[in-house]
Amino acid sequence: MSAIVVNQILFLVILIGLGIPLGIYSYRVMSGKKVFLSRVIEPIENQVYKFIGKPAKLEMTAKKYALAIVSFSLFSFLAVFLLMLGQGFLPANPNGFSGTSIGLAFNTAMSFVTNTNWQAYSGEVTLSPFTQMVALTVQNFVSAGVGIAVLFALLRGFIARNKETLGNFWQDLTKAVLYILVPVSFVIALLLVSQGVVQSFSADVPVFSLETGQKILIPLGAAASQIAIKQLGTNGGGYFGANSAFPFENPTVFSNFIENLAILLIPVALIVAFGLFVKNAKQGRTIFIVSLVLLGLALVGVTMSESYTGPSYPGVVESGSLEGKETRFGVGWTSLWAVSTTAASNGSVNGMHDSLTPLGGMIPMFLMQLGEIVFGGAGSGLYGMIAFVILTVFIAGLLVGRTPEYLGKKIDPFDMKMVCLLILTPPLLVLLGTMSFVMLPNGMEWLTNSGPHGFSEVLYAFSSLANNNGSAFAGLTSDTPFLNVVGGVIMLVVRFVPMFAALFLGGNLAKKKMVAVSDGTLSTTNGTFVGMLIGVILLIGALSFLPAMALGPIAEYFMH
Repeated sequence: MSAIVVNQILFLVILIGLGIPLGIYSYRVMSGKKVFLSRVIEPIENQVYKFIGKPAKLEMTAKKYALAIVSFSLFSFLAVFLLMLGQGFLPANPNGFSGTSIGLAFNTAMSFVTNTNWQAYSGEVTLSPFTQMVALTVQNFVSAGVGIAVLFALLRGFIARNKETLGNFWQDLTKAVLYILVPVSFVIALLLVSQGVVQSFSADVPVFSLETGQKILIPLGAAASQIAIKQLGTNGGGYFGANSAFPFENPTVFSNFIENLAILLIPVALIVAFGLFVKNAKQGRTIFIVSLVLLGLALVGVTMSESYTGPSYPGVVESGSLEGKETRFGVGWTSLWAVSTTAASNGSVNGMHDSLTPLGGMIPMFLMQLGEIVFGGAGSGLYGMIAFVILTVFIAGLLVGRTPEYLGKKIDPFDMKMVCLLILTPPLLVLLGTMSFVMLPNGMEWLTNSGPHGFSEVLYAFSSLANNNGSAFAGLTSDTPFLNVVGGVIMLVVRFVPMFAALFLGGNLAKKKMVAVSDGTLSTTNGTFVGMLIGVILLIGALSFLPAMALGPIAEYFMH
């Protein structure tokens, strides 16, 4: 157990050590300042703006910014949808895969456009390298870029004075992708290839199994390039069906360390960039402390549950609950990954979450149900956390009878409506989706388990879909007309309703004048506020999901 603790602490130290300089770099990029890569990337950036034309030069209101996102996302959806349907006629298809069904193409296209990466298929037996790269890998870059763009549009609302505009979507997206996501992904991909992660256009290799003597196929593909951005962009969609539990995606402890680091790296960096962008590093520190405390509590909970509430084996150095875990990772690295991927809206897995102990599975589920704001997704996690900060400021203002203020802007009723849309849309759709499934006459036919664990599989699935995560408990047949359509609609709503709420919140804030700090201004950087913010976050989650949790993982815990 001591080795697990040391490894996890070392991971967090390195994460912070890398996140701070990347945050400073990201701030400079999104502020339009020169960086060391400007000389190389600026000519490419200018060509992109030239291709887009006049829309890439104009300042945008919140409405125009949102419309630009809609048009870009619609084009992205149609591109992925058509590429999947026509896969059989496209190049770089060495295994000769045919096109997918309409339902699967719809669900997958919606999944990758919304940064969810929910996968109702196994990539090695369904999609060609061409489809994986041109359709899915591209979306991993741009969907993460859209989230980062919206974050900085919101932040401009805080620093603007009596202004109508929030910047330009095309510029923000281009800078986020070209300056941040592409260079860091390139480095990560090289590190993964060095560890044995496959990067090939070859067809599957036939070999004879030593166990059965029969011919089997070893799947190959251009995996490393997709895995790098799937982790960095908090996307999570695996090249292979077993995701990062598969040796060709994640062969060694070092590759596991790099991939896990990549999951949280951008979220940590964006918190640093937030403090610099609003010219108040203490505000970034507050959000970082809250996120780190919640992540730490979740990590301790999952690690302890997997170590001590599962079966133990005499003579085994690290035993605990090893079912569904890769022996090269064990309890420690699997617990860290399970917490990281559900905190950060990533959704990739290096072990089977369905095999986690009841409490070990409940905590990752709860992290998703909080809205994945604990560091959270690329951009989306931070603007979700800012919504909780504003809610906490509003509640504190009610307690002392003062008009709430945050970052020098008074919070009015319109702002609170947008905050409520941001915070309440995901939990509402989690519960509605779960309800709709359990009421289906044939819903039990799609489950491999019954009782509390079967309910946990359903609740986890809709917690994942309705928070743009994409991971699954397994045990649930996902490639069905119901889940393809309903899941696709849920992913659409929970991606764009909170996103547009963040934009219109920023637009409303930009119109306001700055308010001077006075003796009566609530401090949002001290220990009292940190404690209150944590309390509000946990209270919202508990009130929303405790009854459902009691029917699933809590009931399962007491049954065992």
